[in-house]
Amino acid sequence: MNLAATTMKSSIPLICATLVTSHLLAGESEIIAPGQTLQKLAGDFAFTEGPACDKDGDIFFTDQPNDRIMRWSTDGKLSTFMQPCGRANGLAFDHAGNLWACADEKNELWRIDAKAKVTVVLKDYEGKLFNGPNDVWITRKGAAYFTDPYYQRPYWKRGPKQMDQCVYYLSPDLKHLTRIIDDLKQPNGIIGTPDDKTLYVADIGAGKTYAYHIQPDGSVADKKLFCELGSDGMTIDNRGNVYLTGMGVSVFDSRGNKIEQIKVPEPWTANVCFGGKDRQLLFITACKSIYSVQMQVKGVDSQ
Repeated sequence: MNLAATTMKSSIPLICATLVTSHLLAGESEIIAPGQTLQKLAGDFAFTEGPACDKDGDIFFTDQPNDRIMRWSTDGKLSTFMQPCGRANGLAFDHAGNLWACADEKNELWRIDAKAKVTVVLKDYEGKLFNGPNDVWITRKGAAYFTDPYYQRPYWKRGPKQMDQCVYYLSPDLKHLTRIIDDLKQPNGIIGTPDDKTLYVADIGAGKTYAYHIQPDGSVADKKLFCELGSDGMTIDNRGNVYLTGMGVSVFDSRGNKIEQIKVPEPWTANVCFGGKDRQLLFITACKSIYSVQMQVKGVDSQ
């Protein structure tokens, strides 16, 4: 799993060249809507990542090698929202309707308004370049948590790696950046609970996911192993179930027990989020395609 994840990040076209045939069967699932199966919405992308849902239920996602952010509307229409987009990877909306992007081209964190106007929120930490902000989660108060793993990119014109691979917290006023987790091998996926009390961080390099208690000052404490599985992107539903990605979508309840495996017919599943008008559509980005499946549960990370 870890080797596959590393290969995926460094050699996207290679791993996505071959499809793996598989099917999703809802059966007696507690979370998938009765009789529903995985649906392919669109294909022919280079590599899809970073899905995020806006207040209307539209889904924004990245086609990173093609340097563009795409939009899938609730009426099933696909369009380009922004190109170029700083080689954006992970995305998230804040409650003001701004789209945050982990802009991998220059290792920055961006905030993008509805007219695609960019504000560079962060470009370094204590004068050193980030490895490459990868995934970001925005709290209800407007604070940002993001992971900063290192994956060498062919388009970089920078020098060598300058910092350890860590997790950061940016205060709601955007004035205070703190390194809050520095003991993971390769942090990647990140998501928090809607009450802003628990933070989940996937260490894809070690094949584990951890849960932390969020403190009043934004720091985290009480690190606890959540499950023995790493993840690329992550999301959470209204029952507290946590969705991990990699080889399909693996779903765990809030106690860390696996309750569902959603098979996806692609070599790698990069990310996942809930969307649609009722927030009951699970939207999946996987290699050259995007998929969805109707759920019984609802998303809580949508704005």
